[in-house]
Amino acid sequence: MPEEKNTASFVEELRNFWEFLPQKRVVGVLAIAWLALFQFWGSSTFGYIDTASLFLWMYNAYTAPFSEDGHGLFIPFVVLGLLWWKRSELTALRLKPWPWAFPIFAAAVLLHLVGFMAQQARISVAALFLGLYAILGLCWGRGWLRHTFFPYFLFVFCVPIGSLATVVTLPLRLLVTQLAVGFAAIALQLDVVCDGTLIFDSARSYRYDVAPACSGIRSLIALFALATIYGFVSFQSPWRRAAMMFSSIPLAVLGNVLRIIMVIVVGDVYGETAGEKVEQKLGFATFFLVGIVGLVIISRFLEEKKPAAKAQNEN
Repeated sequence: MPEEKNTASFVEELRNFWEFLPQKRVVGVLAIAWLALFQFWGSSTFGYIDTASLFLWMYNAYTAPFSEDGHGLFIPFVVLGLLWWKRSELTALRLKPWPWAFPIFAAAVLLHLVGFMAQQARISVAALFLGLYAILGLCWGRGWLRHTFFPYFLFVFCVPIGSLATVVTLPLRLLVTQLAVGFAAIALQLDVVCDGTLIFDSARSYRYDVAPACSGIRSLIALFALATIYGFVSFQSPWRRAAMMFSSIPLAVLGNVLRIIMVIVVGDVYGETAGEKVEQKLGFATFFLVGIVGLVIISRFLEEKKPAAKAQNEN
């Protein structure tokens, strides 16, 4: 019975929220026309994937082997979930057309033209989401745009990084390798050295390569997205939100350093094969454990203090 009541309550709330939204047909027609533009004239990079559809180009970027952009498939569901979480705040708004959103829409059109002519599909992906944002502003007003800026901001993580990741990947690999080997050699007195991103013992009987998959770019993006969600949900202050977002960068480095140190220690004691197995089975979990614990600790330091009078009233 409780599950049936919860299901009925959810359906009723969903229906009420849907009925609250005005001009649904206008929004639907504009959105379909906008999406059709990107389906039929979305991509001009035929040398990479033979399609004019930006959506197929995006899907290929998300699902390609060794892709760093797989999270892009899940972001729309996260955004929808957060919009639902904010439904009480949104239904309190007075929705009405806002013509001043048209310049945003014009900017999205121009951005897509630049991306299409320059064969830079990533620019068109940004234009796609910016245009949808503008359409909602045109029909539902400035208040809607302001209150949905987050979670709509999360669509930035749908822009594929692709080969651009190499600019960050190599420096991250070198930094993680040097920090991990330095700590293992100095603090733990282990007989390890590094040559670029390769880690050896002095006899060269053990070898471990901090490969691109271990460099942290994928985990950095995932942790940055998680910190962004955590920051916007937990805080109202812009600087606190920004602090949460950018704290993910040192936490990602720390998590990957500890991950590599763990592999070095196990490899030194039990051999190279054991070290690799630990990396495969526990490496990612170790990284996210460090990241999540770090975010929780930082959020406690950033916690917004309630005024004394307000705290007394609540008590």
